[in-house]
Amino acid sequence: MDTLKRRFRSEALIYDIEIHELFQHALGFETELATVKAAAAPAGFDWYPYDSFGTLSMLDQLLTGRERFLRTLAGKEPVLDVGCGDGTLSFLFESLGIKVYAIDHPSTNYNGMRGVRALKKAMRSSLRIESVDLDSQFAPPVKRCGLALLFGVLYHLKNPFGVLEALAARARYCLLSTTITRYARDQRTDLRDMPLAYLAGRDGLKGDETNYWIFTETGLRVLVDRTGWEVCNWLVVHDPDATLWGAQRDERVFCLLRSRAFEPVQRSQLLSGWHALENNAWRWTAKKFSIAVASPGTLTLRCTVPKSLTPPVRLTWAGDQTVFHAPGDYPVAIRVGAGVLEFEVDQCLAPDSTDGRERALIVHGVEVS
Repeated sequence: MDTLKRRFRSEALIYDIEIHELFQHALGFETELATVKAAAAPAGFDWYPYDSFGTLSMLDQLLTGRERFLRTLAGKEPVLDVGCGDGTLSFLFESLGIKVYAIDHPSTNYNGMRGVRALKKAMRSSLRIESVDLDSQFAPPVKRCGLALLFGVLYHLKNPFGVLEALAARARYCLLSTTITRYARDQRTDLRDMPLAYLAGRDGLKGDETNYWIFTETGLRVLVDRTGWEVCNWLVVHDPDATLWGAQRDERVFCLLRSRAFEPVQRSQLLSGWHALENNAWRWTAKKFSIAVASPGTLTLRCTVPKSLTPPVRLTWAGDQTVFHAPGDYPVAIRVGAGVLEFEVDQCLAPDSTDGRERALIVHGVEVS
């Protein structure tokens, strides 16, 4: 955990956390959290029973390009976990050294927010926990944050328009998931292309009176646009184990939204063709890899040509190249303008039975100055 905290706080591009790496970290953190829960042995309430970590596997499918990297989404600002449940994702992001505000409403939280408070005490956490009624003149408890999490909350809101609008004024990005409907209740009338929302009666949906609104996919797109967001990524998935009404299977949207109230962040970062950080020190590249450069300067790669490649090995970019005549460690310094720089190595280690990755160079550092 301490290693990941150092990685996120570091400015060196090689340490930027990609979404798949976050998912892998979450697998270990989930085990740690389960141990804490077992030791805490709460009396008088049950833990939130749903799998919050499963959402991260959907984010691995959802996010693309620059937005696959955590620093692009969160920056140096807090994360706001709206409808935090027992704070599972709040504690995960905090484990990376990020300041997190976890908010929920005790009257609709599964255990009255006793779970998140018990875990904060057990983990000696500095998580900021706020009891907030989202439907009563909602004002986020932070003036500005890099990322808001809004997973499985929208259909519980009486006023989804107001909540999304308030978040757009405070958060640069929002990761959102919610159930949508394709058909009317007769399960025959196709509504997917109409900007509609179904308002549940007092018995709610599926017997849950805290469910209020179910949008069509088009309705949800109109809602996020009218509340000040633009769509970066959008993913619709089917839930084969759940039904909305009758025999109709649920569909769920996962999306990354960017607030139009903020200018997009321009930052240098890794893009495609980079494998996971190893030993907290280096990454393999694929044969082709890329780096986004925010402003003109000198880009320096500190790389190793592995002994398993046959010299000479050529690294090319933007009509230029460098040639490595022997295995070993090399600095490569390049004068660059702002934009995306595409690299290609003329040979690589092909995937095999011991490693399924295409591997070209080992990179120990990426800096732009």
